Amino acid sequence: MVERRIRDQLYPSIEPYETGRLALDGLHNMYWEQSGHPEGLPVIFLHGGPGAGATAVHRRFFDPNYYRIVIYDQRGAGRSTPRGELTNNTTADLIGDIESLREHLGIKQFLLFGGSWGSTLAIAYAEAHPDRCLGLIIRGIFLGRPKEIDWFIYGLSKVFPEAWRDLVAVLPEDERGDILANFYCRLLDEDPKVHLPAARAWSRYEGACSTLHPSPETLAAFGEESMAYALARIETHYFTNGNFLSDNELLDNLSAVTQLPCTIIQGRYDMICPIATADELHRAWVGSEMIIVPDAGHSAMDSGVREALIKTTEHCKQKFSV
Repeated sequence: MVERRIRDQLYPSIEPYETGRLALDGLHNMYWEQSGHPEGLPVIFLHGGPGAGATAVHRRFFDPNYYRIVIYDQRGAGRSTPRGELTNNTTADLIGDIESLREHLGIKQFLLFGGSWGSTLAIAYAEAHPDRCLGLIIRGIFLGRPKEIDWFIYGLSKVFPEAWRDLVAVLPEDERGDILANFYCRLLDEDPKVHLPAARAWSRYEGACSTLHPSPETLAAFGEESMAYALARIETHYFTNGNFLSDNELLDNLSAVTQLPCTIIQGRYDMICPIATADELHRAWVGSEMIIVPDAGHSAMDSGVREALIKTTEHCKQKFSV
């Protein structure tokens, strides 16, 4: 009942008016779809993870009578194939994929809308191609730095000790000194008896820590086999490689995008991506707007975050003409 009330406050469910697959490099094929108004204001939805994939509910943050809603699954995630593939899967590749999709769909400029890893990718793309961007709507800010990865793997144990114990239970005691390396090793193993327990533990840990209040629906979604496999495998791949970013790369390159409007939406009690990171970005991005939701965690489906996101997409209807 709670989940139904939350989703009923989004825009009504819609189906895409066009779907397709974009061949990227001879290995990766990327799923994409368009919904809403074919001549509307273009907005591209960047999902989290990396590796989580997009779902039908993500169309519902936008007025379908106004927005041309572009949703896709990043390399190896969701409906893109091969699922969980790590070859040629870097941040630079993902930036290039957005540009390829923009060109394929014949879009000159669009709004970027993303949360968590989606916020990382939105900023990275905007810094690489500022002239292609109308503005950014980002939430649950993650800048991909080592200290943020360390917080996720170790720091969260101070807030969610039971979820953290469930995570590390997959590893023998002598491997818990380097959780990331040993999870990554298991997730690279071809044997499902090795990689699936690790994938489920990693993904369920993230799901358990994402919402302000316990959400059985969220936990079930994160524990689903195909979702868990792609999320855990790709996320540990990116984390192991420092998200393919230098330590402070996104903040160091902000001068390329500070002329763009940016709204930052952050749950006060976001434990996955604590508010200090969003505050740091807001102070560095002169002219950005920051909306702090006082009673929300990390998830876009936490009531206050969802409301702030929809209000922002409504405000953009007045700010940007079609």
